[in-house]
Parts: sequence; structure tokens; C-alpha cells
Amino acid sequence: MPQSTNNYSHFYVIMLRKIRITLAAIMMVLVTLLFLDVSGVLHHYLAWTARIQFLPALLALNVVVIVALVLLTLIFGRIYCSVICPLGIFQDIISWIHGRSKKNRFTASPEKRWLRYGVLAVFVIAFIAGVHSLVALLAPYSSYGRMVTNLLLPVYQWCNNLLASIAARVDSYAFYGVDVWMKSLPTFLIALATFIIVVVLAWKGGRTYCNTICPVGTILAQLARFSWLKVYFDADKCKSCSLCTKNCKASCIDFKTHKVDYTRCVACGNCLEKCNFGALHYGHPKAVSQPVAPADGNQPAPDGSRRAFLVGTAIVGADVALAQAAKKVDGGLAVIQDKKPAKRSTPITPPGSVSANNFAQHCTACQLCVAKCPNGVLRPSTDPMRLMQPELSFERGACRPECVECSTVCPTGAIKPITVAQKSSTMIGHAVWVKANCIVLTDGVSCGNCARHCPAGAIMMVASNPDDETSPMVPAVNTAMCIGCGTCEYVCPSRPFSAIYVEGHEAHSEI
Repeated sequence: MPQSTNNYSHFYVIMLRKIRITLAAIMMVLVTLLFLDVSGVLHHYLAWTARIQFLPALLALNVVVIVALVLLTLIFGRIYCSVICPLGIFQDIISWIHGRSKKNRFTASPEKRWLRYGVLAVFVIAFIAGVHSLVALLAPYSSYGRMVTNLLLPVYQWCNNLLASIAARVDSYAFYGVDVWMKSLPTFLIALATFIIVVVLAWKGGRTYCNTICPVGTILAQLARFSWLKVYFDADKCKSCSLCTKNCKASCIDFKTHKVDYTRCVACGNCLEKCNFGALHYGHPKAVSQPVAPADGNQPAPDGSRRAFLVGTAIVGADVALAQAAKKVDGGLAVIQDKKPAKRSTPITPPGSVSANNFAQHCTACQLCVAKCPNGVLRPSTDPMRLMQPELSFERGACRPECVECSTVCPTGAIKPITVAQKSSTMIGHAVWVKANCIVLTDGVSCGNCARHCPAGAIMMVASNPDDETSPMVPAVNTAMCIGCGTCEYVCPSRPFSAIYVEGHEAHSEI
């Protein structure tokens, strides 16, 4: 083949690779910003990045997205894993960082079928059996969401608070402070463990996690076998330099036999760029030449990779920490005791979840609704059977009737979109008065906070002794009107446990 033709082919390969990297970088930034946004605005524009993820689309029965992803895989191969999936792109970033110092580091390895299909079988069985915590643990998009929400979001929020503190000193309201707190220690530890495992595997083996553990990768691998466009060898041109194998982060290319394992190939283009002899192509395979004996020695090739990623660092000022601490004192005179979560017989699921069963079956614990909740009432469950799945708790706020943020961002159908009018009439639980905790009776003071602030008008103050109208006034709950918003529980001054709390409903109903 003339040299000009080889140059054109190499230029074409480089352009395809740059396009893929650009699209992957854009997707990574958008998905990350969706979880980090503290303004509550970006999700109106970026929620689609969550809905086009494979498992959320499957759980939401989003036929359009599922068909589009299947066709995408049947045409281009596992391009989803290297362009759309944030966990896959994250692995590429880690592998690229290591590759800057240690080049040509990969070797061909056989497919670990027992591990791939074993994990997929466990995933399917766990889904059918209702072990939702295990399903959430293995879901790739959710794993990335938990890492961002638990590890990166606090740093992002601290930086935001630092800017808010600086802006306040010059009378600017360009930034505003937000509370930074740990919503669940188990979920944080799981996110940290996931981060460490993914980083170690990507650092040492590139796409090891993607091709041995990820159930979505295993499912798409079966479709990729039949993809129209593939990486394939022209054996007559191959000089057995081994650069394709040494730069394949999926370890799926064997230069000795001129074979590519299409179930693991993510169409990244690294091998195409490294081939100096035009022996590798990306397209519809033609008749492939018979394998030839490998030549001795390796041909060195310059590193053509020019990807760059921006890594942000943050320094949090001491004044931000002091500002956070200042919120825990009453007028600077007495420390306010923190509230403890109520002991509920039935957990409270978000409005729009329809029922506890529907929520458990569809939620993958990606923590997107937790990150987006402006009221601070959603947090991951610590129950082993619902581990990491969000539930409502009202120590830091109430589920305001006019707020429907969580229903607008959920990509799986666990929380269905609802209007403000629908939420205001949806009963997710009912309030329960605890006589032993009420300060009206324990401290002999008048209160009535719960009745004054109830947005549904479901609480009224009545005499504690029906036969004595002058007896202390205590709350009485009309459960037929209560929607379970938790306002009463939040505003109750009793510490550490509220004198009135919300008990969840297994199935939601409308007033």
C-alpha cells in the first residue's frame, strides 16, 4: 500500500480516537456535575445523562434508550463502556495516569469466564430474590454516583462554603453556604472501598473491573460479539511488534494469533494508534488472513497519546468550619443538642415511589436524589436488606410539600415524576405523638409548634385531660389528613428524640 494511503488511514484512526476521548470527557464532566451541583439548577439540564445509563434505563423500562444502546453496541461494539458509562471512563482516566509513567505495560490474558458470568449470575439472582443491596453494590453507574456523592461532594461543598464566606465579606451573594455532613457511615465506607478497588484494578490492569466484575459490561459483551464494526487484523501486514497487545487496556488482543476478544474490547482505539504498519483496522471485518509466525523482537513506537485531564484541588478555610459550628449554638449561650433519628417500624420512602416494594425493586442507590434533596431529609438506609437505598428522616429538615426535586432526577423509576399538587395530597406516612417526650408534660411549658407549622392542618391542640379544659394543651393527629411530610417532627423542640414523629406507609395513598 502506498505511504500516502497509510498516512491517511493513520490520520483517520487518530481522529476517531480523539472524537471518542472528547465525547467521553464531556460525558464524564456532565455526569459529575449532575451529582455535585449545589444550586439545584443543573439537574434540569443534565438529568438525561443519568437516564441514558443502561441499568437505570432497564429498570425504568425506557424502551427508547434500551433499544438505542442495543443498536449502538450492535453497530460499534462496546462503545457504551468507553463513552457513556462514567465508571468505565473513570477507569480509563486512572489507567491513563499510570500509563504516563509506565508505557507498553499490558499483556494478553484469557477471559475469566467463571468470574464474569459468576458475578452476573449473582446479580440476576439477587435482583430476583429482592436482595437489593447487592444489586446496588454491583451497579456501575450507581457505584460512580456513590463515590462522587460521598467522597467528592463534601470537598466540593467545602470549597463552595469557602467562596461563600469570602463573598459575604465583600457583601456579595454569588455563593451561599451549605451544610456538609455525613449522611451514612456504611454508605461512605462502601463508596471508599469501591473507589479503592476500582483504582487499584484500573492502575494495574486497565479494564479489569469492567471486564470481570461489572454485570452491565458482561451483558453488553454478548451483543458486542455480533457488532458490525470491529477491530481486526490484516495478518499480512503484521510485524508482530506486540505494541497492540501492550497498549490494550482490556487485555483482549493476542498479537501472536491475531485474535481480538470482542466481548472485552471497548473500541478505545489505543491499539489502532500504536500500530505502525497498518495491520489493525476498525470497520466491518473482511476475509482475514491466516495467522503468521511472530517475528523476533519488538518495534519501539513513540507514545502518541495526548489526552489531558484537569484535576482540581481544594483548601478549606478555618472560618468555614467555624461558621458550620456556629449553627449548633443557641444565641451563642447554650449548645443545642442534636436530634437523633426516630425509631420507625416502617421506613418512609419518597413521594412518588408509590410503595416500599416498588421503590426497593427499582432503586439502585446511586444517591442522586440524596445529593439533590434541598431539605436534607433523604439519606441512605443502614438496613442490610435496603442498604444504601434512600429513606426519609427529619432531623435536619422537613419534606416540603412544594418540593418535587427527587422525583425529577430519579433515572430508574424508583421515584416517579409527580407534580406539586400530587405531592401535597400523597400520604407517605402519618404522625405519631409520643407522650413521654412532649415538653408540655415533661417540662410544664406550653408549645404547639407541631400544630402551628403543620402544612396539612392535620394537628390540633387539645386538653391533655378531656375532663379539665385548663389542663396543658397537647397535640392530636388527624391521620386522615396527615401526609407524613415530617414538619412536626422537625420543628419539635424535644431533644434528643422528638415528641412527635412520622411512621411510614408501605403503600402510598392519596387524600
